[in-house]
Amino acid sequence: MSLTLLFAAGPGTAEEYHAPLGEALRAAGLEARIVTEAAPEEVDYILYAPASPLQDFTPYTRTKAVLSLWAGVERIVSNPTLTQPLARMVDPSLTRGMVEYVCGHVLRYHLGMDAHIQAAPGDWRPVEPPLAPERRVAVMGLGALGRACAEALRDFGFSVSGWSANPKEIAGVTCHHGPDGLNSLLRGTEILVTLLPHTKATESIVNAETLAALPRGACLINPGRGALIDDDALLAALEDGQIGHATLDVFRAEPLPADHPYWHHPRVTVTPHIAATTRAASASRALAENIARVEAGLPLLHEVPRARGY
Repeated sequence: MSLTLLFAAGPGTAEEYHAPLGEALRAAGLEARIVTEAAPEEVDYILYAPASPLQDFTPYTRTKAVLSLWAGVERIVSNPTLTQPLARMVDPSLTRGMVEYVCGHVLRYHLGMDAHIQAAPGDWRPVEPPLAPERRVAVMGLGALGRACAEALRDFGFSVSGWSANPKEIAGVTCHHGPDGLNSLLRGTEILVTLLPHTKATESIVNAETLAALPRGACLINPGRGALIDDDALLAALEDGQIGHATLDVFRAEPLPADHPYWHHPRVTVTPHIAATTRAASASRALAENIARVEAGLPLLHEVPRARGY
């Protein structure tokens, strides 16, 4: 029996996925048609991104699962019409992209590379950086992406700590949780990476209080969610030197407006939401694997708990 997969995403995305997804489905032994329009009662699976015009899932009574094309699902799971099982995108290439981005910017700060890149001719200042075990790095958020980054930094030799709302255990990483754990984590962190989901509890979690708890001159890397940052508090902390530099990949408004202070601040690096992008070839294999599991009567991989909200 042929399945009907409704591809519901932003403009141009379906065309990008059509060939690799068709190949992945065939490799998984699935016969399916990939469409951008279909009668709701014909749709077996919805491949979804929030940019889609589809916002009402109520008519899709036959649909077995909604498979997110994004790792973050906060903008999907909050939709009250969504009653179908929802799976987040867990793509090895996406994870690798995040790990490379985080490690690259941690190393940049650890080695003090900006001072050398921006040095004027004759500005010879041989400041010896510490070795990785002497550098204290922390990751806030120990989900799939945060854990992968913490483990990569650990394997590089850094002194790594992590924080999550609930207890976690990662070999070689000092794990903290809860409000008291957050205070302990911040006090000992020279480079802070934020990879939390956006929830009511994490809205503006990087604020004046948390920034003040860091050692003076600490650096911040945020490839997680723009809403984790209280922008005014961060700008104030940068101005007075409490924060030495910030690398920001995600923002409350995207694209980041050209007149936003982050663009013009000498101690802010803006990157255009590139830390962890979904790549069609590897994401298609992940989608096909999950569909094949459901068709075989197996549990959906990476199903999102609705009560948790992410």
